[in-house]
Amino acid sequence: MTDQTASSFTEDELESARKLFEGPWDFVWASTKIDDLPPMVGQEIAFAGRSNVGKSSLINALTRRNALARTSHTPGRTQQLNFFRQVDHDERLTIVDMPGYGYAAVGKDKVAAWTNLIHDYLRGRSNLMRVYVLIDARHGIKDVDGAVLETLDKSAVSYQVVLTKADALKKTEQEAIVEKTLAAIKRRAAAFPEILLTSSEKGTGIPEFRAAIARALSERS
Repeated sequence: MTDQTASSFTEDELESARKLFEGPWDFVWASTKIDDLPPMVGQEIAFAGRSNVGKSSLINALTRRNALARTSHTPGRTQQLNFFRQVDHDERLTIVDMPGYGYAAVGKDKVAAWTNLIHDYLRGRSNLMRVYVLIDARHGIKDVDGAVLETLDKSAVSYQVVLTKADALKKTEQEAIVEKTLAAIKRRAAAFPEILLTSSEKGTGIPEFRAAIARALSERS
């Protein structure tokens, strides 16, 4: 982690965050339309990103569940809003896995429906604490990502950029993409001004990501 990524965390914060995520996470709801969302319980965090950016893998890494969120090499596998929660353990936090935007191996009408669902959810969910926008560290922010960031800015939804697949880059390349990404978001009204650098495969940045979520939750409570 560089000094341009998430703020340093104390050992107590890292341990508290580990405990926050150690419970038995389960799938609790799936929505394909905005009028079929689950009742609001506690706070929600949502994961957004281009198809195949690694959303499901990151959710699995955070929760230590190999198959909580389905992973696939086929873009567009997630076709609905999927809600995960620590049922019967801790209902303070719900994780929402959103359909990947951009390319998907389905028809344009289906992609449009997903896009509308995502935008409606982002604009209308009052307990949505923060959106984590996942960006492939190898490619950086693309135009299709920019459109989602614009929606978040206009909706005044707090969001933070998470760079995924960092293990594919050398240390100097990681530092360069963090700096470039930070420069791209620093003038955006709703963007949290720190970048999270992660690798689901290597575990890079996962404890810090948990701690960032726990800190945001404590500030919202």
